[in-house]
Amino acid sequence: MQTQSRPGPRFLANIPPWLYIGSVVILAVVMAVMTTRNTHRENALTGRTLFEKGTAFIRAFEAGARLGLGMHWRGEQFQELLEETARQPDVLQLAVTDADGLILAHSDKTRIGQRLYSPETMATLGVAAREKWRITTLPDGRKAFEVYRAFEPGLGRAVADGCGDEAEGHACPWSGSESTSGIRRQVIFVDFDLAPYEAALAQDTRNTVVLAAILFLLGVGGVLTLFWAQSSRLSKRQLRDTQAFSTEIVNNLPVGLLTTGSDGRLAVVNGAAERIAGFKAADVVGKLPQEVLPPVWCGLQEVIEAGEPVAERETECSFDGEKSLPLSVSASRIVNEEGAHLGNIYIFRDLGEVRRLQEEVRRKEKLAALGGLAAGVAHEIRNPLSSIKGVAKYFEGHFDAGSEGRELAGVMAREVDRLNRVITELLDFARPSDVKMRPTDLIELVERSLRLVGPDATTHNVRVAFTHGGELPRVAVDPDRFTQVLLNLYLNAVQAMDSGGVLTVRAGYEPSRGRVRLDVEDAGKGIPPESLGSIFNPYFTTKPSGTGLGLAIVQKLVEAHQGEIQVKSTPGRGSVFSIFLPVLAG
Repeated sequence: MQTQSRPGPRFLANIPPWLYIGSVVILAVVMAVMTTRNTHRENALTGRTLFEKGTAFIRAFEAGARLGLGMHWRGEQFQELLEETARQPDVLQLAVTDADGLILAHSDKTRIGQRLYSPETMATLGVAAREKWRITTLPDGRKAFEVYRAFEPGLGRAVADGCGDEAEGHACPWSGSESTSGIRRQVIFVDFDLAPYEAALAQDTRNTVVLAAILFLLGVGGVLTLFWAQSSRLSKRQLRDTQAFSTEIVNNLPVGLLTTGSDGRLAVVNGAAERIAGFKAADVVGKLPQEVLPPVWCGLQEVIEAGEPVAERETECSFDGEKSLPLSVSASRIVNEEGAHLGNIYIFRDLGEVRRLQEEVRRKEKLAALGGLAAGVAHEIRNPLSSIKGVAKYFEGHFDAGSEGRELAGVMAREVDRLNRVITELLDFARPSDVKMRPTDLIELVERSLRLVGPDATTHNVRVAFTHGGELPRVAVDPDRFTQVLLNLYLNAVQAMDSGGVLTVRAGYEPSRGRVRLDVEDAGKGIPPESLGSIFNPYFTTKPSGTGLGLAIVQKLVEAHQGEIQVKSTPGRGSVFSIFLPVLAG
């Protein structure tokens, strides 16, 4: 089973975690820079606004003063204009000084005649015809945005004519030294209160910081969401891969596996369980175990519910109520990390093959012991047989033809020959099979062996039929020994059909198992079920004159060819002997 992901999720799944952390850091830096630039922009905008406001304020006042000069205002009228102009909102002070900082006019007229700034400070201001600004602190401690420039409402002499006498002895606003051009140097200052602007700026800064924080949180949230989405996609992909991996493992296990959910119903049934039990997963999933499993097996549920796992318990079970299967069953509870019960798991395997192999081992051990004993006994018997046969021939020669003594001597000699043949077969069975295998065309070998049995088959009114599926892969056999195997099977089949019939031989190839199958089928009376498991045992026979070594030798020779022989028989219908031989590699 293969799983495929779309390019997008696969790309996101390959993004390393440090890239997400780097994205968050970069986003934080970007937001900090944006906040700082926004604060600087707000400060610059506030400064430009106050500067433009101060410039307009000074020029408006200067225009009013110029108009007053044309109307020959006196000093108190100029002071009133200045005080009236200074009543504008956010104006902390409006003052006109001479070049040395002496106040000529002030929004607070009590300060006229005092110094606004020292001459040294005035020298550093760089007063010129264009407006300038600076941030300063007033004597009362308030911060102010101060705009200043040279104040020139009109010609100095005209100003002097308008300022003849002062009632309170204060200096005239237009008095002072004259420049070389005759115009008196004066400076006008206007100071705006920075508190409202600073409050507004602080509020803007707070808003900017809040907005930046919100944007940062949204960005972080977006990055985290992307990270979580990537993690979720990766987890889902890993889960799909794990599920596919575990499904393939469960389905291809050579043992049966059943699991139940927390509700106690069957949840998983693998292919091996279907083959062993004989039911379909779709038919039993969702059912309770006692509805589909044998009662003796379901008794294990009480044991595992008590918290005791069951390991390799051998039992006999019947899933269909007829055929009983030897099984090895293991069972256990499934719990998660919190100890919650998720269900039960049952693992079982068919012990039929194991027991067959065990029986085969025991049979071979018994045959080996029997063969060794038979070889020793046969050797001891065969030596005196020659003497007995010689004595029989001696007596046969001393009696007249047709006499009873001559007849008895002949019987004795024939029985010695028969006993010698039995001993020869016994020795053949006891000694190791010496096979000389070589690549052989099985079809040609079968056809030759059928020609050999042809006369016997005709005598017993038996017809021979050979079928095959075309050319077969070559097999490695000893032609002489394998012909002996086939002739033994043919003769047994012919002798089993007393009233005649058909001897059918079929050859075919099983590519899935890499072997050739050869069937020898007769239409005789069949083998009784109680005798079917013993027919390959030495000296077991159902024939009055048989020795019981023919099929034992057949099985031994087939196994010497790395093959296998099986038999199926139906009483009254006949038997089928099947030989399986491995094909040559390549």
